[in-house]
Amino acid sequence: MRPNQPRNSILAVLSLDLLIQIVDRLLDPSDRKAVRLVSLAFLRAESLQRRTLNVLQRDALGSLLRRYGSIERLDLSSCAGLDDVVFAASVANGGAPMLREVRLSRASGVGWRGLTAMVAACPKLDTVDLSHCVGVGDREAAALAGLPGLKELKLDKCLKVTDVGLAKVAVGCPGLERLGIKWCLEISDVGIELLVKKCRELKDLDISYLKVTNKSLQFISTLGKLQVLSMVGCYFVTDEGLRYLNNGNNSLKEINVLRSHNITSSGLVSVIDGHKSLQKLKAGDCFLDLTPLFLSKLGGLTNGFRTLKLDGSQVSVASLQIIGANCKHLTKIGLGKCNGITDEGVSELVSSCVDLNSIDLTCCHELTDNSLVSIANSCNKLETLLLESCSLITEKGINLIGACCANLEKIDLTDCDVSDTALKGLSKCSRLMFLKLGLCQNVSDIGLAYIGSGCRQLGELDLYRCTAVGDEGLAALVTGCKKIKKLNVCYCTQITDHGMNHLSRLEELKEIEIRGLTQVTSLGITAIAIGCRSLAKLDMKHCDSVDDVGFLALAHHSEFLRQMNISDCRISDAALTKLLSSLRYLQDAKLVHLKCVSKQGWEFALTACSDKLKKVKLLSELRHVVSPFVLRLLQARGCRIRWIHKPMLL
Repeated sequence: MRPNQPRNSILAVLSLDLLIQIVDRLLDPSDRKAVRLVSLAFLRAESLQRRTLNVLQRDALGSLLRRYGSIERLDLSSCAGLDDVVFAASVANGGAPMLREVRLSRASGVGWRGLTAMVAACPKLDTVDLSHCVGVGDREAAALAGLPGLKELKLDKCLKVTDVGLAKVAVGCPGLERLGIKWCLEISDVGIELLVKKCRELKDLDISYLKVTNKSLQFISTLGKLQVLSMVGCYFVTDEGLRYLNNGNNSLKEINVLRSHNITSSGLVSVIDGHKSLQKLKAGDCFLDLTPLFLSKLGGLTNGFRTLKLDGSQVSVASLQIIGANCKHLTKIGLGKCNGITDEGVSELVSSCVDLNSIDLTCCHELTDNSLVSIANSCNKLETLLLESCSLITEKGINLIGACCANLEKIDLTDCDVSDTALKGLSKCSRLMFLKLGLCQNVSDIGLAYIGSGCRQLGELDLYRCTAVGDEGLAALVTGCKKIKKLNVCYCTQITDHGMNHLSRLEELKEIEIRGLTQVTSLGITAIAIGCRSLAKLDMKHCDSVDDVGFLALAHHSEFLRQMNISDCRISDAALTKLLSSLRYLQDAKLVHLKCVSKQGWEFALTACSDKLKKVKLLSELRHVVSPFVLRLLQARGCRIRWIHKPMLL
C-alpha cells in the first residue's frame, strides 16, 4: 500500500525537521510502520532519521539501502539466503555511504566478493561481525584489510581463517581495538605475534579455544591498552603464560580463563599482582583448590573488583569467609558445581558481600533453606539467583526470597523440590522477568495462577516436564503475563488444544517449545500460528497428533519463523514442501525421522528451501536417498548439513 497524504493535511505545513522530531519520539516499531504507511511526509522523514536497519529478506536489501541512505548500523545476521551476488550488488549501488557497523553473523553465503564490494562502498565502516561464518577464510580477511578505520572485528568460528588472514587484517587495520577470533583453530602463536606487533590499540581480545601456547601470552602482555582478555578453553596455556601478565604493562580489567585446564590459582596470582584494578575474574572449571595465597591476593584488588566466577572448584567455609572479607564490593559470584559449598559458607559470604546482585549456586546439592535465609537477609539488591538442582530447598526459603528481594529479575529453580506455595511467594517479585521451573513436578495450575497475578513483567518461562501443569494454568498465566517472549512447555502432557488457544493470546511470543505434547492437534498449532504472528522459533518434535492441516497453517501464518524442529512428526511430501518453501526467513530446520516423507518429497522440499537455509539436521540414511545434486545445491548456497546417526523409525 502506497502512502497517501490529503492536500489539506496538517502534515503539509510541518517542516521536515519537525517531522523528524516526531518520528524520533515513536519508540514502538509498529507505530513507525503505521505513520510510514499513511503519510509520504513521514515516510521521507523516517528515511532520513533512521540510523539502524535489520533486513530479513535478501530481495529487499538493495531497495532498502537506497531508501535509507543515512543508516549507520546494518544487521544482516537474519537475512535468509543472502549470498555474494546479492550483497555485492546491493552495497555497490550507492546505498548507505554513512554505514559504520555491519552484522553478518551466520551469513555463510557471503564471501570475498561481497566483502570487497562492501569495503569499497562503505569506507567509514568501523565494526564488522562475521562470527559463525564457517566458510570465511583468508581471502575474506584480506578483503577486510581494506578498512584502515576498522575498530571492532568478530571472526568467531570462521574456521578457515589462518595466520595469513590474521596477518592481512593486522597490517591493514592497525587501529583495531576489539577482536574476536574464538574457535579460529588455524591461528597459532605466529599469527598472534604479528597481530600484537601491528595492532597496538587493542583493548578487547578473545582467543578462546585457540591452540596457542604461552608464547602468545608473552606477546599479549605487551599490549599497553588491553582491558579485556578472554581465553576460554586454551588448553596449551599454563601458569607460566599467565606470569607474563605480571609485568603490569597493560590496563587489564577483565580476564576469563574458564575451562583452561592447565591453569591453576598460582597463575592467577601473577595476574592479580600485575593488575590491582582488575574488575572481573572468571576462572571456573580450571582448578580444584583455592590456595590461601590466591585468596589473600584478592584482598589487594581495588574496590572496583565486582565479578568472581569459580565454578567447579573445591570451596570451603574458610574460603568463602576470606572472599567475603577481601571482596566486600562484589556484585556477582559464580559458585556453580563447586564442592564443599554449605549453608555456613554461604552465610559467611553474603553477610560481608551485601552488594551482591547475582549469585550462582547451580548444583550445590548440600544447600538448604538456611542459605536462602542468609541471602534474603543480606542481599536486598539481588537480581539473579541460580539454584538448579539444589534439591534440599523448599517453599520456606523461596517465600523469604520473594518477601525480601523485591528487585529479583531472574531465578532458576530447575529440578528443585518446590511447589505452588513457593510460586505464591515469588509472585511478590513484580520485576521478575526470567523463571525456570523445569522438572518441578509439584508445580501445578495453581502455581501458574500465582505467577500470572503477580509477575506481569515475565518474559521467559521454562516449564519443561512440569507434568501437573495443564490448560487452566496456561489460561491464568497469559491473563497476567502478556509480555512472555520465550516459553518451554515440553512434555507437559496434560496440555491440549485448549491450552494452545490460551497461548495464542501472547502477541509478543517469539520462541515456543512444545515437544511431546501428544494431545495437541492441528487445531492447537493453527491457533498458535494465527495468534502469535511474531513467532521466530518453534520446537514441536514428537507432536504426534499434528497432521498436514497444522503444518499448512504454519506455512500460511508464521511468516517470521527462522528456526523450526518438526522431527518425529507426521507430515506429508506436499505439506513439507509447502512449509519449507513458504517460510521466507527460515534458516535452521531439524527434519529427523519424518517417516511419511518419500525420496521425491525430500528432494522437492530441500530444493524449495535451498536458497535460504543456513543449517539443516537430517537422518544420516538420507545421504543415500537424496540425490547428490540436491545436497551439493544446499552446501553451495552456504547451508551446513548435520547428519544424525539414529535408526530409521518404521
